[in-house]
Amino acid sequence: MIIVDRKNCDRCGCCVSVCEADCISVYESRIEIDHEKCVSCRKCVWICPLNALEFRNENGSLNN
Repeated sequence: MIIVDRKNCDRCGCCVSVCEADCISVYESRIEIDHEKCVSCRKCVWICPLNALEFRNENGSLNN
C-alpha cells in the first residue's frame, strides 16, 4: 500500500506520470491513491522528488 505524506507532497504530479495503473489522482489540496487499482510497483515512490510517498506492507511496516 502506498501512503502519502501530505506535509511533504506539493502535488507536482511526478507520481501520476509514472503510474501505469492510473490509480493516482491530483487535486488542488491533495493527492489520492486508489488502493484497489494500485499494483504496488513503487514507481511513484521512487520518482517522488520530495519523498512524500512510502510503501507499506500489508502488516503496516515501512518498505521502500
